Amino acid sequence: MRDCTVIAEVGCNHMGDMDIARRFIDSAHDFCEVFHIKFQKRNPKELLSEDQYSAPHPVPHNSFGSSYGEHREYLELSMDQHKELQTYCEARDMVYATSVWDVTSLQEVIDLNPRYIKIPSATNTHYELMELACKDFKGDIHVSLGMTTRTEEKKLIELFKDHNRLGDVVLYACTSGYPIAPGEACLMEVPRLIEAYGDSLKAVGYSGHHNGIAIDVAAFTLGATYIERHFTLDRTWKGTDHAASLEPDGLRRLVRNLQYTAAALQPKATEILPIEEEQRKKLKWAN
Repeated sequence: MRDCTVIAEVGCNHMGDMDIARRFIDSAHDFCEVFHIKFQKRNPKELLSEDQYSAPHPVPHNSFGSSYGEHREYLELSMDQHKELQTYCEARDMVYATSVWDVTSLQEVIDLNPRYIKIPSATNTHYELMELACKDFKGDIHVSLGMTTRTEEKKLIELFKDHNRLGDVVLYACTSGYPIAPGEACLMEVPRLIEAYGDSLKAVGYSGHHNGIAIDVAAFTLGATYIERHFTLDRTWKGTDHAASLEPDGLRRLVRNLQYTAAALQPKATEILPIEEEQRKKLKWAN
């Protein structure tokens, strides 16, 4: 059977609340049987221009501040809090990871020495960020390809190759929308990436922003061995990512369906399986 790693992406769905962040970890572990969980780290003042920082949130209902910058600051956890979450994960035999959106955040997260980091689709053209990750981060580097041209894709592949880090990269097929329609999932990107780079990469994954779980199972069937899904405890909560997230029961069912699919993806070991022998005796037409 092919292994499939499921990653519960909390992102900022914790809404800046550490108690809720710990509840995410508990729910993923205890109910969903998911043992990889990912948060995110941003430095809003480094990422945003002054105009972007001071502008109102484009969807005021989802804002946690009077400006977009204040909204982003409200959702940020400190490095002490990230360390606390990492320690909490380790106590529960879970893998802590985080997306890094800027150089400052990467430098801070490197000190935590997680098993892997994530370069999100929005910053996979931030070459200074990726160069630093290649040079200073010793773990695996996961990269999403949402909003990315083929030219940009080839450039980031060359960057990792030049630093002899391509074997540490998990590359994710991804469509950046929250949520997306099924026709926007473009799952044939998974076998395309495997054919183009599979021999050199650590793995190819699929990062989904769709509703439901059927598309993830199809992505696994096509060769993705990492499945990343946004995770929430309540899809009606305030924030932009909850609508494209799975609640605990959905994530639990995804894990179950992937396990069933992994067990099923194999040829027959014999022409007549043991379970068929008795049925053959009763039902098969004898010549």
